[in-house]
Amino acid sequence: MSIKAEYIWIDGTEPTAKLRSKTKILAAGTSTALADLPVWGFDGSSTNQAEGHASDRVLKPVFVCPDPIRGGDNVLVLNEVLDIDMTPHSSNTRAALVEVEAKFGSQEPIFGIEQEYTFFDGERPLGFPQGGFPAPQGGYYCGVGVDEIHGRDVVEAHLENCLKAGLGISGINAEVMPGQWEFQVGPLAPLEVADQLWVARWLLYRTAEDFGVSATLDPKPVKGDWNGAGAHTNFSTKAMREGYDAIITACESLGEGSKPLDHVKNYGAGIDDRLTGLHETAPWNEYSYGVSDRGASVRIPWQVEKDGKGYIEDRRPNANVDPYLVTRLIVDTCCTALEKAGQV
Repeated sequence: MSIKAEYIWIDGTEPTAKLRSKTKILAAGTSTALADLPVWGFDGSSTNQAEGHASDRVLKPVFVCPDPIRGGDNVLVLNEVLDIDMTPHSSNTRAALVEVEAKFGSQEPIFGIEQEYTFFDGERPLGFPQGGFPAPQGGYYCGVGVDEIHGRDVVEAHLENCLKAGLGISGINAEVMPGQWEFQVGPLAPLEVADQLWVARWLLYRTAEDFGVSATLDPKPVKGDWNGAGAHTNFSTKAMREGYDAIITACESLGEGSKPLDHVKNYGAGIDDRLTGLHETAPWNEYSYGVSDRGASVRIPWQVEKDGKGYIEDRRPNANVDPYLVTRLIVDTCCTALEKAGQV
């Protein structure tokens, strides 16, 4: 039988990029190893990546995995977008991460990203009554029971699809607001975690289609006294996994000079709506770090302080953050500082 290869890419929509995909039919027996997959093209004028008079753009495969929805020998293929001269398109944020990972690869940076998201049924979050609001937050987080949990069938189907695809999913849980959930990707190297998070997002949207609901990465899907949605980003290097001094160096580096603003402005659109100092966030324009402090910009887990080694959690990235950007910025900032301090 022919092989269906679903070519997935990130478009040029601003301020938050969208995922796009289309199906390429490969002859039966065709190798689906990454190196053997062909480049393809698309109409960039329809994805905010070109003008109509010169609209051709190139899809270059960078990650492939089994397609858990179609099954069989079918595959999902994540691509980066190139111009027709085979250089990275301006919307291609992956290319810069490739360079930074290569530069600091000897420090062995790894990430775990906690992807929060919210299900919607039409115009209202799943679990919100028509024309009103549910009970205040309190019992929904990691809850159980139909009165507090909404969308578990979709979540379980998405988890199963991610595992069948071979993605590095490390867990799921219900979040603080009704209809809000989280899955975690990692620990993985920067490119691996970013590529796999994009594919896991595509699978989330695609899985939700079959249940007649939508999933959004809006960082503040409901205004008022309701939690926003983030992508808490856990990070470590070899030195951080071996000693506490490197943990402090990394935390301090993220707060130096213009770094807080340099990071926050690339941590997802609408970040000032979410990072208010309330609902387990620090204000977007203030930097802080602390042990076991979910009201800080960066949290050092209590176990890390106790063990004297481990990782840090940057709590600022929005749910809609570009994982290529957030991993590049953290690696560049922290690894540069650790290198200068001789902690590598």
